[in-house]
Amino acid sequence: MTQQESTLKKWSLLSLVWPIFVEQLLQMLMGSIDTLMLSQYSDKAVAAVGVAAQVYALATFLFGFVATGAGVLIVQAIGAKRPTQVGEVSVAALSMNLLVSIIVSMTLVAFAEPFLRLFKLAEELISYGVPYLTIIGLSSMLSSLIVTVGVIMRGHGHVREVMTASFLMNILNAAGNYIVLFEPFGLPVLGVEGVAVVTVISRAIGVFILLILFQRKLPGLLPYRRILRCLKQYALPILRIGIPSAGEYISYNASQVVITSFVAILGTVALTTKIYTQNLTMFIFLFSVSIGQATQILVGRLIGGGQSEEAYRICLKSLKISLLITFSVSIGMFSFAQTLLSLFTDDPLILETGRTLMLLSLILEAGRTFNIVLIGSLNAGGDVRFPVIVGIISMWGLSVPLSYFFGISLGFGLAGIWWAFIIDEWLRGLLMLWRWRSRSWQRIGLSLPEASNL
Repeated sequence: MTQQESTLKKWSLLSLVWPIFVEQLLQMLMGSIDTLMLSQYSDKAVAAVGVAAQVYALATFLFGFVATGAGVLIVQAIGAKRPTQVGEVSVAALSMNLLVSIIVSMTLVAFAEPFLRLFKLAEELISYGVPYLTIIGLSSMLSSLIVTVGVIMRGHGHVREVMTASFLMNILNAAGNYIVLFEPFGLPVLGVEGVAVVTVISRAIGVFILLILFQRKLPGLLPYRRILRCLKQYALPILRIGIPSAGEYISYNASQVVITSFVAILGTVALTTKIYTQNLTMFIFLFSVSIGQATQILVGRLIGGGQSEEAYRICLKSLKISLLITFSVSIGMFSFAQTLLSLFTDDPLILETGRTLMLLSLILEAGRTFNIVLIGSLNAGGDVRFPVIVGIISMWGLSVPLSYFFGISLGFGLAGIWWAFIIDEWLRGLLMLWRWRSRSWQRIGLSLPEASNL
């Protein structure tokens, strides 16, 4: 057995999926725990923080430009057995995202209120949302390190270490939320501001742990003294892949911001219902995200090693597995929809509408699975433009206008908006399947530039 074959055996789909799944689960739990605990404090606080968190997610997704591009180059370099380039790409990515995080922090702090007013929120919700967005906006540098270091470590197969850091971060977040919201030992209730501060502190400790694990597993990887030369060599290749590939996700989040403003027109109850339901359905597509990320690592490594046929087969196999798991989990969660929604609220209107949305999610999440798995594999093969072009056309040509038409104009409310999501996800998903089967990505070849002589 060759060294390359031995490494492939070690990097099986299952060995990568389960730690990524736990890591993603923990990241989602951090948001869900905030929502669950805040729901005991105020439904209005939940709505405000939900919108503020969406603005923060959109802003910090700028890190995805760099992280996605770097991730593709790293796994291809590993597959092509170019260890020097792996370190050079890594240090360039870290430097680029740290610079971006400074700009993001300054922007969110300066424009927190104008951003939230774009959603036409009530003044009471603004009073909750502004301090939350301002405080977590200051932690953008921490988020950039979590994203970038995580991509580098996952690319090397060190997925369990990233999972460990996420686990500890969540424990600290939950404990901190309890302290600031539920008056233990007679301490004062700090409300939304306290939840934001706890989020920042838990992220800071998580970054510290992640960096320790990084240094232990990948000592000497980063050529710190050659930062400027690494940036000159790899900034453009990283962005050449990262901007188009992350552009699809940016477009999705931006369209969701617009659609959330439509939901706000329906009222605070509708906005709160959307947030509660999506906190639950996140656990459904979590399986697809985990399988998609693991598949992208394997596909990129195989393409880097010149094994395109094996990459083609693994992607389709992963898609079938993901569809089966996603649909099964969707049925299970719908069966307990009433009980799960009752964890957040006892409002009968929210419970009834949320259950309807959970039923529609049986169709929605299956379509989303196609996009998550196939787009990741296309990106790993260097085919980055097709997904983003199709995504922009579909999201802004179908999802956004149909959400308004079905939800507002025809008066179908949230159910109409969910049908708009379904049409968008299934159209894009089937086009991605056609693109993968066309094998156009095989004609693109490696995205790696020539090895530098640094």
